[in-house]
Order: sequence, then C-alpha cells, then structure tokens
Amino acid sequence: MDWFEAIADRARPAAGEVALSAPQVTVVLLLALVVVITPPIWQVVRLAVTLVHELGHAVVGVVVGRQFTGFVLRGDMSGHAVTRGPARGPGRIASTWAGYPVPALLGAAMVWAAGRGWSAPVITTLLVILLFALIRVRSGLTVLVVLAALGGLGALWWWRDDVLQPQVMLGLGCVLVVGAWRHLLAVLGDHSSGSDPGVLASLSHVPRAVWNASFVVVCAGATWLVGVEVLHALR
Repeated sequence: MDWFEAIADRARPAAGEVALSAPQVTVVLLLALVVVITPPIWQVVRLAVTLVHELGHAVVGVVVGRQFTGFVLRGDMSGHAVTRGPARGPGRIASTWAGYPVPALLGAAMVWAAGRGWSAPVITTLLVILLFALIRVRSGLTVLVVLAALGGLGALWWWRDDVLQPQVMLGLGCVLVVGAWRHLLAVLGDHSSGSDPGVLASLSHVPRAVWNASFVVVCAGATWLVGVEVLHALR
C-alpha cells in the first residue's frame, strides 16, 4: 500500500454499522462529565476549547478572504488570533464573530459524525487545520498545545479503530459544547471594549446584547442537536 492509499484509507467514512451502544455512550458521557467538573483536569482541557475558539477566528477569516498571520494561547486560558485584511466590513465582522460559536458547532458536528461513520473524515479535516495552524503559532505554550492535539488526533487517525473513533468524537464533542457555554457565560459578564462582543459592537454599531444573543442562539442550537443525538443513541 502506498502513502496515498494509506491516507485515503484512513480518511474515508467507516463501512457498515457504527452506531454506539447505550452502555458505550453512558461511559463516554460519564468520562466527559468528570473532565468538565474536575478543576485540575478542566484547567488543562479548557485550553483545547480556547484553541478551537482562536482557530474559529482564523478559519472563518481565511474563508472570507482575510490572511491568517498567527495566534497565541496564554496561561490564563485566553488567546488571540490575528487576521489581516480590511479593518472594517463583513469579513472582519464574520471572523470576529466566529470565536464563541465555533467550539459548540464543532462539538455538535463531532457528535453527529460519531453516529454516522464520519469520524475519520472529521479527524482528517481537523489534522489538516492543525498542521496549517502549526506554522502560525507565536508562543511556546501554543506550540505545546497544538502538538499535543496533533499527537492525540494523529494517533487516533493512524491506528484507525472504527469503534474507538466514534467514542472519542462523542466525548470530545460533548466537552467542546460544555466548554463553549463556560466561555460564553464568562464573556456575557465582560463589558470591556476589547472583548469579541465589544469589538463587534464597534465594528457594526449593533448593540453588544444582540451579538451576545446570537452566540447564545447558536450554542443553544448546537446543544439541542447534541441532546437529540445522545438520546437517540441511548434508546
């Protein structure tokens, strides 16, 4: 098997039945719960949520024609992504808006993919994005976090297991959705002009409350989708 075939084999959807059993889903949900309610574990894992947040800014920025030049993650779990382009306009608004909803949207996509045999394509896409992001990191901590994510997802991708992959995707998806809400609740109480809602308000002259409401609506929709998928799997 050549490299192209090896990569294609690990990127294609699973064949056959991939639905998780109720006991498997229950175990995964319990592990995800432990992650989000145990402070020492959450202090580490929440960096993954911040990573997704910042890459949300970056990926949407690239999609709307902006240039992604770098990003950093900080020890206080905050971060910053830089995209170059017009200082105002729809592209700047879209890239700024994307940060808070993307963890919830990605989490919902992971959960949806887990039950339909699409875990491998999702993992492949995430690896491509992380490899692209690796050359844009601007701090030592950011390098460590991105390399850790690449290592974990890379192993899951290379030693493909169509039983394990959906379980990991389900767990990660649930953690990202919960993390999205925790980050969102923090920013709802932040009235500084430098927060994403504050920047959006200055760029658009639309009140901060409207932007916050849009984050809540998207996160609520993602949460509803995850709930539907989990309940279906538990039946």
